[in-house]
Amino acid sequence: MADAIEDHYKPRFAGDELPRSNVGIVVALADKLETLVGMFGIGNLPTGDRDPFALRRHALGVIRMLIERNLSLDLRTMLSEAFAAFSAHKGGEIALTDPTDALEAFIYDRLAGSLREQGASAQEVEAVLSPRPQRLAEVPKLLAAVRAFAALPEAPALAAANKRIGNILKKSPEADAHVSELLLKEPGEKALHAAMQQVVPVANSQFEAGDYTASLQTLAALRDPVDAFFDGVMVNAEQSDLRLNRLGLLMILHGAMNRVAQLERLAA
Repeated sequence: MADAIEDHYKPRFAGDELPRSNVGIVVALADKLETLVGMFGIGNLPTGDRDPFALRRHALGVIRMLIERNLSLDLRTMLSEAFAAFSAHKGGEIALTDPTDALEAFIYDRLAGSLREQGASAQEVEAVLSPRPQRLAEVPKLLAAVRAFAALPEAPALAAANKRIGNILKKSPEADAHVSELLLKEPGEKALHAAMQQVVPVANSQFEAGDYTASLQTLAALRDPVDAFFDGVMVNAEQSDLRLNRLGLLMILHGAMNRVAQLERLAA
């Protein structure tokens, strides 16, 4: 108990040791989350160099505990539950607004800075953090997977194609992730669909098993059929059924390619 009381202040500064026990981790997380949610809830945010309540340090402490202790905790759930604890006490003099969105963005910003300080490139960090992975303990594995993917010869072409697909889908709100094989007319779309039928289930299985590196490396096999698709297929066909079918194919591909990270962030 004495150790936990001492440890709930940790980490007190950059490079400080983490709490020694699970009890210490729990009370340290609770203490820092209470401070962060309370201060953000009354609009008392750090500005410029001013951070009188050490909120940046508290956020980095939460990040370090989640990652270095490999805790399978959902960030947004923790923030929401911390706010709920405040909300349970009615009748206070200070009104607390829900700070979950702002505080989540603040924590990801702290995490991004920390990863860059550790040697990760801005592109790698953006690719990994843009999807907002809720279990921060997974971030080192996601980052390693992105680095391994970026070293593959197929990576630049797939990242560029992924960016192109994303731009197409943004302009096509009518698209949905559905493909009819009867509407696959061109050799390029037939070949891409066939390749995806083979590759995507394997990549998804590897993702679910937590092998993010293998998942991205499996998807690298789609480079040639993706290139052939864009070389030989007109996505925005005049026939609406063909157009929607092709958009559906691209939507499925886009979803599969971005489960680990937003690969378009790697595009030059």
